[in-house]
Amino acid sequence: MVLNLVRGLHILAVIAWMAGLLYLPRLFAYHTRAAVGSEMDETFKVMEARLLRLIMNPAMIAVVILGACLVWLDGVGILKTPWMATKLAGVTFLLAWHQYLAVARRALAAGRRDRSERFWRMTNELPFIAAIVIVLSVTTRFGS
Repeated sequence: MVLNLVRGLHILAVIAWMAGLLYLPRLFAYHTRAAVGSEMDETFKVMEARLLRLIMNPAMIAVVILGACLVWLDGVGILKTPWMATKLAGVTFLLAWHQYLAVARRALAAGRRDRSERFWRMTNELPFIAAIVIVLSVTTRFGS
């Protein structure tokens, strides 16, 4: 019962985190078109900061904590399996991407346009590609 509860909460946290990871780069794509100091620029700054602070960061923390709980409940031996190594590689990418987005948000808030609208549109789906790898590794449990 506890395992299923933790698993369910973990999945819900993943959904919230993924929503943010997919939406924030889209906001950045639109934000790069806004003139620095304009009303739209200020609106995007607020939207991006709130998305990161109120949804993405808490969801990411919950994913990590609940994921660690799942490993503990399943037994730490699960960490030695190939599918879990693949999953953890995907999660590591998502954690790094999250950090990259947080740094990019600060740059946009400071008025810098270090990346183009095209860059943000092209990289927008990277978290979903990682999610495909993660979900398929978990559901197939290959190499077990």
